[in-house]
Amino acid sequence: MMEPHVAQLLLLVEDQPLLRVETEDMLVEQGFEVISSLNGSEGISELERDAARFSAVITDVRLGSGPTGWDVGHRVRELVPTMPVVYITADSADEWAANGVPGSVLISKPFVPMQLITAIATLLNASTMNDAVSKGS
Repeated sequence: MMEPHVAQLLLLVEDQPLLRVETEDMLVEQGFEVISSLNGSEGISELERDAARFSAVITDVRLGSGPTGWDVGHRVRELVPTMPVVYITADSADEWAANGVPGSVLISKPFVPMQLITAIATLLNASTMNDAVSKGS
């Protein structure tokens, strides 16, 4: 008997309303469930409520005042060390090596939807394979 498909829940942290809505719609069309946060503080609060419910986090790097996307990524890894993180940025790509978390992906704005979907799928597949290896499967 096949198990029913359970949509993977993603946390999207994006301070630009139009981009947040467009990205959320695109992810939902691809079969994901999405919880959106308007800024770094809200994103970190969602993670601290129950980080394990998320399959991955997508965060803009520059989020206005308060915590940055880098901060969100670091908090994710403190709570769930293997959580996939996708950073989105228009101008911070050169800071990724110094500020991003290991095993993350960075996508530069503007991007096409398939770039984001490919990044998420790649990280989720790697995470699943790492979990299987660590469990000895």
